[in-house]
Amino acid sequence: MSEAILRVEGLRKVFGQAVAVGEVSFSLPPAGALAVVGESGSGKTTVARMIVGLERPTAGHVTACGRDRSQPARSARERRRRGGEVQIVFQDPYASLDPRQSPAAALEEVLRLHTALDRGRRRARVAELADLVGLDERQMAARPARLSGGQRQRVAIARALAAEPRILILDESVAALDVSIQAQVLNVLSQVRERTGVAYLFISHDLAVVRQVSDDVIVMRHGAIVERGPTGRVLDAPEHPYTRLLRASVPGPGWRPARRIGQEAKETR
Repeated sequence: MSEAILRVEGLRKVFGQAVAVGEVSFSLPPAGALAVVGESGSGKTTVARMIVGLERPTAGHVTACGRDRSQPARSARERRRRGGEVQIVFQDPYASLDPRQSPAAALEEVLRLHTALDRGRRRARVAELADLVGLDERQMAARPARLSGGQRQRVAIARALAAEPRILILDESVAALDVSIQAQVLNVLSQVRERTGVAYLFISHDLAVVRQVSDDVIVMRHGAIVERGPTGRVLDAPEHPYTRLLRASVPGPGWRPARRIGQEAKETR
């Protein structure tokens, strides 16, 4: 068995008197895809932020690419090295993009920071990344405000991949997209994983998305893991009552949103 590319051991995060994450442990194999699911407040995003270094663990250890990441980076060089190993894509791509900067310029900036490529090779790599996520020259030259939500999310993914990370964390990265655009982005992620061998840690509350993109899943509630295992087994035959509740909450065929009594009365007039 390959050594885990990401290992989380006894991870804990306390804010004041509140325990956001308590004693969480899991591992991610090279080129693997692990989903962390749970409702809002379950602690899954806090786990992601600790892995990437945006939050400092109260206790526990995070090891990525064979190096301990439990403590903050001590130098700019260390921050660049960590950024070249682990990248994160957030739910809102517009908030993470410079509105004055075209996608092509954003990708070239990352390449200047994280690679030794010369100008010509950077341009070639930008074109390669654009092709990887399905963006054309016009879209790569536009400002973020001129792009659709799905296109902006593809830019965010391409920018994260420009650093050639071995681990990509996707924190609700398709949650705000409509179904058709969501499917496009998920297809892009599957193709990227196949072509590059990047490992995914997918943070989500959407079990349909989790089924499509992950090999294994862990279920979190109140900062703790309540169930884990292969995605198909956990979603098709959940053992924990909370996992069964999550599964039962997924709308099925023919589902219609509940209507208020007043609204129904107006529609029958």
